[in-house]
Amino acid sequence: MTKTITLYRPTGPQELALVAASDFKRWPPRLPEQPIFYPVTNEQYAIEIARDWNVPASGAGFVTRFEVDADFMSRYPIQQVGASRHTEWWVPAEELETLNDHIVGVIEVIHQFRNESTN
Repeated sequence: MTKTITLYRPTGPQELALVAASDFKRWPPRLPEQPIFYPVTNEQYAIEIARDWNVPASGAGFVTRFEVDADFMSRYPIQQVGASRHTEWWVPAEELETLNDHIVGVIEVIHQFRNESTN
């Protein structure tokens, strides 16, 4: 049995639609202005980003959770980018397809937040 690690990804509705189009199995390629894919290490941090950044930017924010082969993820050191809970992996965009190949199971939506005026 493959040992996995849990990753979280806050996302907006456009990216989530692309994930859904893959049957919740793959992340879409990064745009040219997105050189790094940033999954985060904990649910609390993902909630903060989805609620506080994605909702104002696009009217909705989602927290996804997915499992990745732990041996594969060990190549990426965890980066702390603020408070002690603000930790994430920095996966270069050109390695995203390889990360997708190491997802175990599906990408699931575990929280959603919407702009109150759009409910």
